[in-house]
Amino acid sequence: MGTCEEFYSTNSPPNDYEEKQKLLREFCELHIKNKQYIVLITSGGTTVPLEHNTVRFVDNFSGGVRGAASAEYFLKSGYAVIFLHRLKSLEPFTRHFSGQKFLEMLDLDEKQSSIKVKSTFVDTVAPILRSYKAAQEGGKILYINFTTLSEYFWLLRAACESLYDFGPHALLYLAAAVSDFFVPPNEMATHKIQSGSGPPKIQLQLVPKLLAPIVNNWVPNAFIVSFKLETDENILISKSRGALNKYKHNLVIGNMLQTRRTRVIFVSPDNQEEVKLSREQIIDGIEIEKKIVHKVVTEHCKFIQKQS
Repeated sequence: MGTCEEFYSTNSPPNDYEEKQKLLREFCELHIKNKQYIVLITSGGTTVPLEHNTVRFVDNFSGGVRGAASAEYFLKSGYAVIFLHRLKSLEPFTRHFSGQKFLEMLDLDEKQSSIKVKSTFVDTVAPILRSYKAAQEGGKILYINFTTLSEYFWLLRAACESLYDFGPHALLYLAAAVSDFFVPPNEMATHKIQSGSGPPKIQLQLVPKLLAPIVNNWVPNAFIVSFKLETDENILISKSRGALNKYKHNLVIGNMLQTRRTRVIFVSPDNQEEVKLSREQIIDGIEIEKKIVHKVVTEHCKFIQKQS
């Protein structure tokens, strides 16, 4: 595995990098004046291209559910939100109206040539629309998208650099599913890999871990939360605690693939605590992210008090 510096030196920034960097700076400048609490949420999965003119790539299953839901609850808690997300993954507010579900909420009046929300769905749509309008009109959320692993690396660093002056008032909520392996640009095919040549032999390399520069250099005074997803319950706590010991950040939220929608474990340097939904809460449609964000906000406030 190479270093982060080597990764940046061999992978070019996105074509719109300067534009997004400017948006990040302006958003942070707007909110630092009022000592606003601010959270950077990363969401969705990264792709790893197999060709420079990309047709094929390695992907993961993340659709951005946790990040998109959490963004809404952070906004309700008074935070400004930088939502760094995979292009076409779920986003706050619009996540409630994806696909067929959205069309089922609408009525078409042919005579009036108008479309309206069915009366049975008004009580569902109205509060979400009000929250969306409040976030947009108040300038409380900034959407920045990525697709590839390289784009994610560049934009995450830019976002962290913009947050530096917030000190302990900045919170990083690193929920994106970041690829563990990649193909270095100098080993990548230029054009589409041809099947006629037989099965391709592709040597993947380990992706450098960004937590080290985040904690040590980019936002050393921020409250930093990472996530650990496993499929083996027996190693979840040890892997989570291993990450804390190695990178010296504040909190790891561990979750199992099979139960990630209803149960997580908060692992801090001196404690661990299970957070889960009861059967009644599941039936009532409560989201685990509501409880996760409430606890993260509580821990962040304690952290700020200690720093001051």
